[in-house]
Amino acid sequence: RDLLFFLVWRNVRVRYAQSMLGVGWAVIQPLFSMLVFTVIFGHLAKVDSDGAPYAAFSFTALVPWTYFANALGDSAGSLVSNANMIRKVYFPRLVLPLSSVLAKLVDFGISMAILACIMAWYGIAPTGYVVVLPLLILLMILTAAGIGMWLTALSIQYRDVHFSLNFLVQLFMYAAPVVYPASLVPEKYALLYSLNPMVGVIEGFRSALLGTVPMPWGAVALGFVVSSALAVSGAVYFRNKERIFADVA
Repeated sequence: RDLLFFLVWRNVRVRYAQSMLGVGWAVIQPLFSMLVFTVIFGHLAKVDSDGAPYAAFSFTALVPWTYFANALGDSAGSLVSNANMIRKVYFPRLVLPLSSVLAKLVDFGISMAILACIMAWYGIAPTGYVVVLPLLILLMILTAAGIGMWLTALSIQYRDVHFSLNFLVQLFMYAAPVVYPASLVPEKYALLYSLNPMVGVIEGFRSALLGTVPMPWGAVALGFVVSSALAVSGAVYFRNKERIFADVA
């Protein structure tokens, strides 16, 4: 536990220690993405936003999505970036990707504060489903950790995984309702679509904070099943490969 806490704190400090903007980077990424999406999808393409202002609609999705994307990027490269450490001393290697996932919660908290300001600007009050937010955040973390463990174990042996990750995450974003509502997905594909755990997370955030849709209990429940399977299988695969990490790092 002490090692995990130390690595989380180190990851936070390393991110901001020599940065001119500091924590401003946690604001700039989702905020500028929101502005671009609002202009392109909200004003030019006229994408439906379930009755909410498109800026609030897109930013509510970008908060969990940005956390998820950044947590995957950091966790996938955590073993490679700490190669010197894992060659010199033994410790549970699993704490490296997990610390990357947990460290990104600092950025997530800052983004949530900005979202609260945007909601206040538009006069939007959260719904009673706001009590479900901790459950949705847990699902978000579990999904990032599960996929992160798989990618971490694969990327140290196959470096193409890390190199292609940014491209794959960008593509994967359009498989989640970030710039469009899930209601646009045909009903016959709804179950298949909900296999992506981030669908339940994003739509759940919109339900809790904007009240644009009913709480997607089915997608959330299916998301927990999928993310739990990813986490368990990822941990097993990671532990099976752990013995070769020091040799190939």
